[in-house]
Amino acid sequence: MTPWLTIIGVGDDGVERLPARHRDLIGAADIIVGSRRILEREDFGNKEIHFWTSPLDVMLTRINAWKGRNVVVLATGDPMHFGIGATLARMVPVDEMTIIPAPSAFSLAAARLGWALQDVETVSLHGRPVSLLQTFIQPGARIIALTADGQAPGEVAALLSARGFGTSKLSVLEHLGGPDERRVDLIAAECGAQGFADLNTIGVECIAEPGATVLPRTPGLSDDAFIHDGQLTKKEVRAVTLAALCPVPGALLWDVGAGCGSVAIEWMRAATGTRAVAFEKNQTRLKMISENATALGVPGLEVVAGDVTQTFGTQEAPHAIFLGGAVADNSVFKTCWEALLPGGRLVANAVTLEGEAALIARQAAHGGELVRIDISRVEPLGAHRVMRPRLAVMQWRALKEMT
Repeated sequence: MTPWLTIIGVGDDGVERLPARHRDLIGAADIIVGSRRILEREDFGNKEIHFWTSPLDVMLTRINAWKGRNVVVLATGDPMHFGIGATLARMVPVDEMTIIPAPSAFSLAAARLGWALQDVETVSLHGRPVSLLQTFIQPGARIIALTADGQAPGEVAALLSARGFGTSKLSVLEHLGGPDERRVDLIAAECGAQGFADLNTIGVECIAEPGATVLPRTPGLSDDAFIHDGQLTKKEVRAVTLAALCPVPGALLWDVGAGCGSVAIEWMRAATGTRAVAFEKNQTRLKMISENATALGVPGLEVVAGDVTQTFGTQEAPHAIFLGGAVADNSVFKTCWEALLPGGRLVANAVTLEGEAALIARQAAHGGELVRIDISRVEPLGAHRVMRPRLAVMQWRALKEMT
């Protein structure tokens, strides 16, 4: 099919600096869509002009209805890197589009900083909470972040300082690629509340101070990393549980009886693009889950209050389920097993005799494997030390057959 939708990346130097062939595409358009920052700088004559709406869905619906007309979308930088092109590609077949990228802010920032882009963590904070950075703050890591506004560098600096990374180096790059481009280098702890241009990108070189809080992405964070009331899967068992669940990019987990959300949170930290829904009935623990998700860099964790048997109906079918609460409840298990996608994984942990009996019966009916996890930790005993056993955990791991 002949493309009817053209998406053109524009730098901060504006439409007039685009190659002539790209400007010719704009000149041939019936309709032009873009941000006020781009469109109000140019004279498009008698073209039909539309600015992005809030919410965005309104304009996306209009664009889809204009199929058959010559529509040009002017985007910032690379439309396929945290850009509108990726959004439009989910609703318009690729053979109906022409996508022409400009250098992204990530590419321009890497060039200015002299960093190999493939070795850098890239994240967009535009319209997203700064807490997303928590996952990427690691000793020696380099991060390039798109920001929301001129206050974001200060928020990033405060976040780094709170984690014990106050000596990290920040480079605030304003108006990259435009005539007003400017670079400000500073130390996170010295940033303060100074403002910057709303159009800025931040380069961060993470430097850990002595005593800094280091939170690796490998499963098994310290129990102290979570706010909890004792109802959490302990770190050694949690690490084994995540290994059994096998988080992969884009996969969705249901964490049923989530407690403080530790398994769902570590699932989302473990692989890019993973998603999770935490089901929990206890109101106090619901608040803990949200606070933990923000503090540990996965604010996108969905928290659902109530019994999974009553709340799962509107949820997307999961690729994996962790059953950590109500293990002996057959109605909860039935709901979960029926909702699990074919080929999906279910992992359940039990410490009570009733829970173990339920897992033994389910393994006999559905297959999979049963594993006992025994953990001991050193404790004092008089003048000596002993290895004190914790409650043993029976774990059932099952794959749902493909249909």
